[in-house]
Amino acid sequence: VQLQASGGGLVQAGGSLRLSCVVSGDTLRGYSMGWFRQAPGKERDFVAAIKRSGGTTIYSDSAKGRFTISRDNAENTVYLQMNSLKPEDTAVYSCAVGRSLIQSTLAFASAYNYWGQGTLVTVCS
Repeated sequence: VQLQASGGGLVQAGGSLRLSCVVSGDTLRGYSMGWFRQAPGKERDFVAAIKRSGGTTIYSDSAKGRFTISRDNAENTVYLQMNSLKPEDTAVYSCAVGRSLIQSTLAFASAYNYWGQGTLVTVCS
């Protein structure tokens, strides 16, 4: 399974970006998917996830109300719509897939088996 993330870039505070993550090598329908981010000098943090069955979504406190995760199983793609971006959102954003159906596990990197290479989001003030 391979993941290719894209859509990052430079944006002003208050702006929006939509990240995409295309999955190849297997059907997305069988996976829960998550987005994580890592800012320079900091640990990787959970951003958002969507369950493989039912499409339940979960968000970090910082993402809640501003970011939206969605999936298009037909296109084998997961999206992260990011609105009202802040300078503290600056990070490399990575997508990941895993088989977990347990919602409480999806905020942890250990729930995921495959990772994409990441896409850089820079938010300037």
